[in-house]
Amino acid sequence: MATVDDLQFEEFGDTTTSLAANPDATTISIEDPGETPKHKPGPLRGLGREEDDELLGNDDSDKTELLAGQKKSSPFWTFEYYQTFFDVDTHQVFDRIKGSLLPIPGKNFVRLYVRSNPDLYGPFWICATLVFAIAISGNLSNFLIHLGEKTYHYVPEFRKVSIAATIIYAYAWLVPLALWGFLVWRNSKVMNIVSYSFLEIVCVYGYSLFIYIPTAILWIIPQKAVRWVLVMIALAISGSVLAMTFWPAVREDNRRIALATIVTIVLLHMLLSVGCLAYFFDAPEMDHLLTSTAAPNQTVVAAKSS
Repeated sequence: MATVDDLQFEEFGDTTTSLAANPDATTISIEDPGETPKHKPGPLRGLGREEDDELLGNDDSDKTELLAGQKKSSPFWTFEYYQTFFDVDTHQVFDRIKGSLLPIPGKNFVRLYVRSNPDLYGPFWICATLVFAIAISGNLSNFLIHLGEKTYHYVPEFRKVSIAATIIYAYAWLVPLALWGFLVWRNSKVMNIVSYSFLEIVCVYGYSLFIYIPTAILWIIPQKAVRWVLVMIALAISGSVLAMTFWPAVREDNRRIALATIVTIVLLHMLLSVGCLAYFFDAPEMDHLLTSTAAPNQTVVAAKSS
């Protein structure tokens, strides 16, 4: 049994010295609880890869955001399933509209505004408003152009509403569907390509059309030069939104395929804007032409009968 003299505190020297004297000794390190542990800096990511993640939204924060925003999915035949597509507040809609009007170079529209909660509410009402803006403005424009002409008889053309609805909604749904299928196909060929979801593409196309609502209202001005300047401005703004959104998703593909994809997107957008301007605003009125040609014929008939 140990005596009292054996139970004494001993002062040990420096740990380094003790280990040098006895290499086989076991040491235990006790850190101060208030001391912050020091971590060795990990390897830095490449700047190019970091920029790609920022544009395409592939970083961990984006995954966390997606996981945090996940909701319990309902069967597609229930009302709750489609209700999630319209679950968006006014602030988000206005923020996305502002982003479509003021595109920021180097920033991705999906990454900044859409990916957290893609919606169909904004695109649906933007397309509906654009349909009525084009149809009503087209009727008013033709009325103002021929105002004061004795041979002109104004007849409201309600068929322009259905024609505009067919064109706008077909563009806002069929083009995103084709682009989504193309991106999915290229993603199977090139693994580095990041493919957007169909809902995200529809959302981008829908909000990109907002600029044409005030443009269609200003098309009432009966000056062709002003109209073409307005359509070029609207095309530059909305086209840049589409180009800057989809270029990061295809730039890792073959160079020719990537450029052809962006050019096709812009050309289809140009075809929509120029076609609407030419058909609804610059096309001659058939009723006006028929009235103008019928008047001389009636005069000739009257002269022969007399």
